[in-house]
Amino acid sequence: MLSPTELAELDGSLLPALERHHLRLLAHGLRTLQQIAGRRQGPPPSHEAIEAWILAQPQIATDSAGADTAFAAAFATQLGAAARQLEGMAQAPDRALNLSLEDLIAWAQREADARVAKIETIRAPLGDHTP
Repeated sequence: MLSPTELAELDGSLLPALERHHLRLLAHGLRTLQQIAGRRQGPPPSHEAIEAWILAQPQIATDSAGADTAFAAAFATQLGAAARQLEGMAQAPDRALNLSLEDLIAWAQREADARVAKIETIRAPLGDHTP
């Protein structure tokens, strides 16, 4: 899980609130995948390992009959999506868990800068008449 210092680092970025929220979710996903894998490097754990870890969590058990399977399936899907995004960010599936919090922040900043640049290229020919 993220430490208070790591959360403060995320919140201290100059990114808009919605992007900071997305970054927090992605950082939590990275830490969870690292916990599931038992390591902080290499590829993300398999879907089967993610599902097994989720079902072993006492917070997900609803009663003595077992786990809340709808929640478990949705959580596994979300962790899988985070794993794919991390693989893309790492530009190599076998390095997805190597990412650091600084890597995530730098990636988010590059993405935000690219969006701003795209808006500016659209706005420039129109002439910016903003006061």
